[in-house]
Order: sequence, then C-alpha cells, then structure tokens
Amino acid sequence: MRILLVEDDKKVASFIHKGLEEEGYAVDVAADGEAGLFMGLDGVHDLIILDVMLPKKPGFQVLRELRQGSVATPVLLLTARDTVEDKVQGLDAGADDYLTKPFAFAELVARVRALLRRRAEARSPKLQLADLVLDPATRSVARGGEPITLTNREFALLEYFLRNPGRVLTRAMIADHVWDYNFDTGTNVIDVYVNYLRKKIDAGREPKLLHTVRGAGYVLKAE
Repeated sequence: MRILLVEDDKKVASFIHKGLEEEGYAVDVAADGEAGLFMGLDGVHDLIILDVMLPKKPGFQVLRELRQGSVATPVLLLTARDTVEDKVQGLDAGADDYLTKPFAFAELVARVRALLRRRAEARSPKLQLADLVLDPATRSVARGGEPITLTNREFALLEYFLRNPGRVLTRAMIADHVWDYNFDTGTNVIDVYVNYLRKKIDAGREPKLLHTVRGAGYVLKAE
C-alpha cells in the first residue's frame, strides 16, 4: 500500500514516515499544500494523510480540490485544532477520518489500517488467477487452498500483478506503484522481490504464474 503524507513539520513528518515504512507501507512526503495537491492528483496512492495547517495552500483547500478533481482516495486529516466546528469543516470537505495532535502512533496506524481495509472492501472482493487467491480485505493469500505468508511488500506486489493479469509490468511501473517517489530504479530490489514472490506462489506448483519477459518486465498469467 502506498501512502501520501502531507505535513510541513519536518520532525513530525520524519516520525510518521519512518514509522509507516516500518509497518511495510510505501510513503511519499509533501511539505506544503501545493506539492501535496500535485502529488495527490496523480491517483497512485491508497491513502492520504493530510495536515490542516500547511504553507502555500491550507489542508482544507487541498482536500476540496482533490475531491473536485474526482480523487476518491481516503483522506485522514491531522490537526492541532480540535473544536467541533473544525472537525465538521474537515468532514464536510471530504475527509474520511480526523486525528487530533498530539496523537499516539499506535492510534494513527490503527486508523490507517481501518481506512485501507474499508477501501479494499469497497474496491473488490477477492482477486484470483487460476488457483491463486488474494483477499484484499483480510490481506490473505492462498494457492490451491494452501495459505501463503507474504511480507507487506510482497503482498502489495502480488496485488498489483493480480489487478493487471496478463499485462507486462515494467520495472518502472512496479516501482511507481509499489515503492515511493524516492525509490532508486538503478537497484535490483524489484527483481529480488519478484523472485521472492515467485518462490512463494510458484515453487512446486503448476501452472507457473509469474513469468519474466526479457527486456520488458514481468507478467502474471496462467499458461
């Protein structure tokens, strides 16, 4: 899952960024409202964490413009303003949840998980190719009825493949969806994770599902 964090306080942004990455999420960070709006409009994020008090463009305005731009991505507002009027304003602008500063990181993660779970349930029930089944709501994977344990990154990678069956996905496409903006495309990390995933879903099973397309990328398909 890929999260956009729009927060101008460097210490808070660093704290949230590091914590969410340790939870297995890819995190992009914008330090002001204009950058947050620009990044949010690209539609690649599964969740947006948006501070209300931002330079260049306030959070409520960013939120309104995202919704006007048909961005349906769940938005969790962060603010030090805890009046009922502020909360109502944020929710009316299109926010899905509201968290008041200061907050415990455990509560932030719980709210993130709840919003992502709700989004997964709304987007689709289960994803399946041959006897490989992924359930976004429960974050479970099985092949031939046998459960498969994946890391958060492997799960995100497999979900991307299953949402694009039969389509050749380049390394750049995978990096853009599963990793963040700062990912170094010059490394072989993607190839390493694809190999990890292949061993878990294909080893000792037929048909093979995850294939390498030389010079292009990878494709998930049943042959």
